[in-house]
Amino acid sequence: MTPTWLKAAASRRLLAGILGSLSLAAPVVISAEPLRNAVFYYGDAANWDSLRAFQLAVVEPDAGPLSTSSPTGMSGSSKTDWFAYVSATEITAFRDYYFDVPLSWRAGLNTAWHSEIIDPATPGWPSFFVENVVTPLWNRGYTGFFLDTLDSYELLGLGEVQLERSRQGLLRLIRAIKDKYPEAKLILNRGFDLLPAIHQDVYAVAFESLYRAWNQAENCYEEVGEEDRAWLLKQIKRIQQRYKLPVIAVDYCPPDDGECAQETVRKIRALGLVPYVGDGSLQTVNRSAL
Repeated sequence: MTPTWLKAAASRRLLAGILGSLSLAAPVVISAEPLRNAVFYYGDAANWDSLRAFQLAVVEPDAGPLSTSSPTGMSGSSKTDWFAYVSATEITAFRDYYFDVPLSWRAGLNTAWHSEIIDPATPGWPSFFVENVVTPLWNRGYTGFFLDTLDSYELLGLGEVQLERSRQGLLRLIRAIKDKYPEAKLILNRGFDLLPAIHQDVYAVAFESLYRAWNQAENCYEEVGEEDRAWLLKQIKRIQQRYKLPVIAVDYCPPDDGECAQETVRKIRALGLVPYVGDGSLQTVNRSAL
């Protein structure tokens, strides 16, 4: 679920520095109401005001040049719970901490998204992540974080022993966030294998592509196969029964295909999940789930 606009973002690093200097007048408060709807939007912050219709909004915090690009810096009241997108194991040249990551920590490439993968088993990564990724966003008022790229280490061709070390590294990263900020609310993108150990620290679980998917490599929308869906439904059932956590399903339809979006929302909601249907790059706001 990495933001598409990051692919060409190296030339825009100054923007991140400007935005990083902004602070919020008050912390973002996350409600305890049952989760009914959510939106994932990685587009320009000038359009964030339209997200206030949703109960929960996951945004790319460095996406817009607006001086009011932080949630509570915008005019008007809202009950929306704002979560900042963060990539748990991938880095791009757009981020202002990019050049602070040692070259020895960069273990491979995600060619589809033009990003570099950090093996989460790297000893210094959890503390670096908290200090350089989470803390600046916390200081801007975000108390919710959507942890993406939790499975990117699987692209590194690791053996089973190293795979387990990487999983343990992710657990250390999540615990490091909670140790530093006990009140932080965390949404995992998948991370199914991590839940037995840290489900008590998780606010919700999200996943992509239950019925309709976006293929970044081929730049197209596609149907999800029955086998892949059956595997996902097995994971969902386990989360619902064992951990009682909210589960958010993010599917993809062309932004001009309202029928596709509405039908997909209906199918997702029938399973007791929180639905959102977006375009392939999550650059538009789809209201079909409201």
